[in-house]
Amino acid sequence: MPDSAGFVQDTEPFRRELLAHCYRLLGSIQDAEDLVQETYLRAWRSYGGFEGRSSVRTWLYQIATNRCLTELARHGRRMLPSGLYDPEPDPDAYLEEAGTEVNWLQPVPDVMVAADSADPAAIVSAREGLRLALIASLQYLPPRQRAVLVLRDVLAFPATEVAVMLGTTTVSVKSVLQRARARLGALALAEGQITEPTAPRARALLDQYIAAFENADAAALERLLVEDATLEATPLRTWFAGRKTCVPFLRNHLLGSPGDWRMLATSANGQPAAAAYTRDQHGNYQPYGICVLIVTGAGIRRISSFGDPRLLTVFGFRPDMAQARTPNRLPPAPETWREERLLEQVRRRSRACRTSQLLDWQGVVSDSFPFSSGLPGCRQAGLDHPS
Repeated sequence: MPDSAGFVQDTEPFRRELLAHCYRLLGSIQDAEDLVQETYLRAWRSYGGFEGRSSVRTWLYQIATNRCLTELARHGRRMLPSGLYDPEPDPDAYLEEAGTEVNWLQPVPDVMVAADSADPAAIVSAREGLRLALIASLQYLPPRQRAVLVLRDVLAFPATEVAVMLGTTTVSVKSVLQRARARLGALALAEGQITEPTAPRARALLDQYIAAFENADAAALERLLVEDATLEATPLRTWFAGRKTCVPFLRNHLLGSPGDWRMLATSANGQPAAAAYTRDQHGNYQPYGICVLIVTGAGIRRISSFGDPRLLTVFGFRPDMAQARTPNRLPPAPETWREERLLEQVRRRSRACRTSQLLDWQGVVSDSFPFSSGLPGCRQAGLDHPS
């Protein structure tokens, strides 16, 4: 019988980084949580025979990675609308749903995967490794290339350890990594690095975005969006590119009247985000989903909206707006996206761990990934969550 206390002491510190790892590979926080639970169950069953020929961390990553590869073989990649379709030039066009055959990418709450470190470099590195643009770009890679690239370039495991994890040779790992890097480069997924604003500036942009939506103020949104801003929202296939197209759509078809929207500040994928609620015909606020912003010093460049009410629970918010002002997980304060209050919520969930670090592979992927952004408008929930 495995030693329960010893197992928890040896494995629990890696739970949160394993969740981040599974999320990078799968693109779904709910699937990632399921896979982490299965990883720990399998590790518990095998713990008595663990001989220590590798570190516990490497052993857990081996179990988790191979389980993720099995899952990826059963299901298609997760995408954003802008990764599947061309932008709609007409702001008055009919909004089309993509259908249930599409598996949509999901955001991840920072509070569940944030780096538990006092080192600013480690915090920034971990944040970069979870950017929505990076997660979306990884979906273009075949599962094995995706796993090798994440293990080598994001988590910095030696090629020899990756080979053991995947049951292959070091030469094969290096070859797969080279093809993965070339694949991302051939897709031209980067448009150059963008300069991020300071944390107070990013929070100010989020607050202004929330105020504009809640007040149905299209003029304010126009001032916030940069010229090449984009809007997209799952489960819609329709998305818009360019401020001249986005603003008329927002004004004429989405904002409604003041008070039709209520939003609460949070953070996702290392980026400012908002939990959104919409007012129904009876005057009650219904959960919509999560809106993730990509911001620059000049303003908001992308709004990626995820129209799935279930995500509000994942992010720690209650479904009824009457209680939503006191979420289970507190939103970040203006001075930083990683407040101690967030860590306190994490500790209460027993998700303590060390974080992974992202290596820069010459800017192949950046926040300027030409996906699109979000329009928090579609009320249907169309995400597939394989069991």
